[in-house]
Amino acid sequence: MLRVLVCAVLSVALASAELTPKEAAEGWVMLFDGETLFGWTPEGGAKWRVDRGVITPEQSESGWLRHNAAFGDFILHLEFRIPEASTNSGVFLRSAKEGAPETTGYELQIWDQRPTYKTGSLVNHLEAKRVSLTPRKWHTYEVQAVGDRFIVKLDGKTVLDGRDRKSKVGHIGLQYNKDNPCEFRNIKLKPLGLQPIFNGKDLTGWREVKTERAKEPPVWSVKAGAINVVKGPGQLETEKIWDNFVLQLDVRTNTDNPKLNPNSGVFFRGTPGQFWTGYESQIRNQYSDGDRTKPVDFGTGGIYRYQPARRVVPDDNQFFTKTIVARGRQISVWVNGYPVSSWEDPNPEGEDVRKKQAVLKAGVISLQAHDPTTNLDFKNIRIAPLP
Repeated sequence: MLRVLVCAVLSVALASAELTPKEAAEGWVMLFDGETLFGWTPEGGAKWRVDRGVITPEQSESGWLRHNAAFGDFILHLEFRIPEASTNSGVFLRSAKEGAPETTGYELQIWDQRPTYKTGSLVNHLEAKRVSLTPRKWHTYEVQAVGDRFIVKLDGKTVLDGRDRKSKVGHIGLQYNKDNPCEFRNIKLKPLGLQPIFNGKDLTGWREVKTERAKEPPVWSVKAGAINVVKGPGQLETEKIWDNFVLQLDVRTNTDNPKLNPNSGVFFRGTPGQFWTGYESQIRNQYSDGDRTKPVDFGTGGIYRYQPARRVVPDDNQFFTKTIVARGRQISVWVNGYPVSSWEDPNPEGEDVRKKQAVLKAGVISLQAHDPTTNLDFKNIRIAPLP
């Protein structure tokens, strides 16, 4: 009975980290998967651990836990709990990788006892309404950041609505001040400001790139509001180019053979008019030994040639949502809101990803038709450039 009780408590704790299918379809992503610190990097002397669905700082030197991806406009949701009223902690917003996060970005305060800029404030920038936190109780922050406007809700009530222009893009972070632990859970984010780059009617804004390798050239068409492609190899690329961005799209791999998992990918920072260049976010829902943590050929959401997906999330014949965030050398990918890859390119800057060169300049985004068995649909393709 004790084992059953422990499992029940654990399942409740972890459940809060999951997204609903509706949230995943709307573009929400889990910054914290509820089980590991995948996608996060400790900065400073602080040490962090995950315990029953909760991120907890250990008694150590001060520091912060930085999420690897950077965001511009977003809605951030998280829950936090303080052990006592005098706890001094915070959440960093739009902070730089280097330097003091409260200086390069914003510190969303968690500290009732501070003389000014108490809980709910952006320290040294915007004052929140006076509120009080209850120790040992879970509280909820919801932050909407759009351009220079910030709206902060604490437990569903708006405590701050103001404007500041200092930082337009950066990292989310969790703060640990020595001897002031604060716990965090259920951390999720919805990128804002994405605009469609496919109109759902025709291929305006896209162009086909052909290859002599194709015995049967791919056929690109628009059906039921989606770009459909059969046969291949081939490529459909955007007419515009991007370097740093948040990209979201819905994908479906179609097959009537359970032993045949279609192979495709989304390329970005590619050279216009050239075949299969730039980074590739893989699309392949196959895995080994019935274990989704064993992807075949890097797996859906994996960064092809460099980092396999840590889990194959989607199934064939069902639409799934892929989110790609690329800024500088850092690339992060979510599938149905679950974090599957997070990789920083260590290679010298150059022109060719295949030659182990980091491509940082703007390029096209392209959809891949891999081979004669290709049959895929792409829809709801939208993007937000990062400042």
